[in-house]
Amino acid sequence: MKLKRWKQVNVGLLVGLGILLSISLIGLFAPWIAPHDPLAVNLAARLQTPGWAYPFGTDHLGRCILSRIIYGIRISVTSAMIIMFFTMLISVPIALLTGYVRGRTDHMIMRIIDSTLAIPDIVLTIAIVGLLGPSLVNMIFAIVVVRWASYVRFIRSLVVKITQEEYIFSAKMAGNSNFRIVKRYILPQIGMPIIVFSALDMGKIVLNIAGLSFLGLGSQPPTPEWGAMLNDATDYFQVTPHVMLFPGLAIVLFVLACQLVSEKLGKYDITAGKEM
Repeated sequence: MKLKRWKQVNVGLLVGLGILLSISLIGLFAPWIAPHDPLAVNLAARLQTPGWAYPFGTDHLGRCILSRIIYGIRISVTSAMIIMFFTMLISVPIALLTGYVRGRTDHMIMRIIDSTLAIPDIVLTIAIVGLLGPSLVNMIFAIVVVRWASYVRFIRSLVVKITQEEYIFSAKMAGNSNFRIVKRYILPQIGMPIIVFSALDMGKIVLNIAGLSFLGLGSQPPTPEWGAMLNDATDYFQVTPHVMLFPGLAIVLFVLACQLVSEKLGKYDITAGKEM
């Protein structure tokens, strides 16, 4: 019986969650894990290859790449979580309103969303950051402004589908209030799809953060951020590839872990404890 239950465990899901948890813990305990000060400049040790003193080598200013990657978790991952929080805070209530109430309000909001989605995400994000000025806070604000529309459209489609089910009509006929119907019958049904969509999108957000920082529109030097580290390495990677290799691998690892969690959650029936 125990062997059968063990086989039902989704190993891929556990691996993805384990990687994300490990990355989060490393960032949380960065001051105790990082071997060096990420901002300490040591020109005598500039562009050193990986070794005992500097496991991932050093950059053009002699700063420890491993330490900067570890501290970069705090910038990249924390920023992605903040973006996800505010995106959900905006999109979920709007999606519930437009998907459940419908009518003229729904039509007006959906036209705004259509006009927002007509512009490519990265182009609109760069335009907003360009107007506000390069900084981490402005980058976070721009990404939230751009991404909320896709969340509203996705969540609204779930709500519209659920409101057409017979048990929703039965709940209305039984005298349940709209608030009770949304809370008891709709929110539990859309919870898991939102988690799956968010897990996948978290990797995309980290890529956006890294891309904007690479262009100089996000975190500014000397902040240890993965995309900014890639930007610093562009002039040196042909001579010392490790200065770009390790920050790039950190981004790839996080994005792949998010992809793995999203894919496996989409196939895994948590309530039944088995893969669908």
